[in-house]
Amino acid sequence: MADPDRIADAVARALDVRPTAVTELQGGQIGSVYRVDRADGPALVAKVGETPLSTEAFMLRTLARESELPVPDVVHADDDLLVLEHVAGSTEHGPAAARDAADHLAVLHDNSADAFGFERDTLTGPIRQPNPWTDSWVAFYRESRLEYAASLAREDGSLSPALAERLDEVAADLESLIDDPDAPALIHGDVWATNVVSRGGEIAAFLDPATYYAHPEIELAYIDWTDTFGDAFFDRYRAQQSIEPGFFDRRRYVYRLYPLLVHVHLFGGRYVERFEATLEVLGY
Repeated sequence: MADPDRIADAVARALDVRPTAVTELQGGQIGSVYRVDRADGPALVAKVGETPLSTEAFMLRTLARESELPVPDVVHADDDLLVLEHVAGSTEHGPAAARDAADHLAVLHDNSADAFGFERDTLTGPIRQPNPWTDSWVAFYRESRLEYAASLAREDGSLSPALAERLDEVAADLESLIDDPDAPALIHGDVWATNVVSRGGEIAAFLDPATYYAHPEIELAYIDWTDTFGDAFFDRYRAQQSIEPGFFDRRRYVYRLYPLLVHVHLFGGRYVERFEATLEVLGY
């Protein structure tokens, strides 16, 4: 945790403003996050950490430029300091907010590219996400998500050889487990309760993206896994974008493997058990 006085000084130097109070906020997996009140304007949010914060700024600016998804404005960004507009609201979301989130994400997923990936590598939490442009979604998910995340977990010993072998069997069978979508879709990539701010039953902002072009089902599977929104979200999303048969029965578990691997690498413990349980659901 950084010294609040140092945060105030850094923001003052970067923006030529006069902070009056610095308060640490919850969250901030890839750094420490602070609300910065100032005498000469509205409150700001400052983030510091060891992970290059310019990557988060790049993703937020991309979403702001390429979509209508509500994200906080980037006020200042370098690798060591990210300053955003402060967005007031709650991270507890009722059915109305869930439906509004579905509206926003359904529109976001209409943004497309010629291939899967992104123009640069991004981050999921503190973990690098490789995003080489790839024509096949199945190949991208196998190589740049499952195999890459598994390599990190294998190297640090959090993924046992036995579990790694079972994952290899899933990877070999991916063509029969998932499909390519009609087109790559721009996704937020890390939609869960703490990364969504709602106010008055509407979404005020989506925070901390892990953006790239993907099959939109991976976004839906993550929302399902984190239990961020309930049936109201999926019913509303389905009214605007199709959710093909088999997603809830099987494919959501295939896509659950990636965030589970990331969590196995970062935290181990109960996530190893959850990863193994998901493999069992899939029959591996």
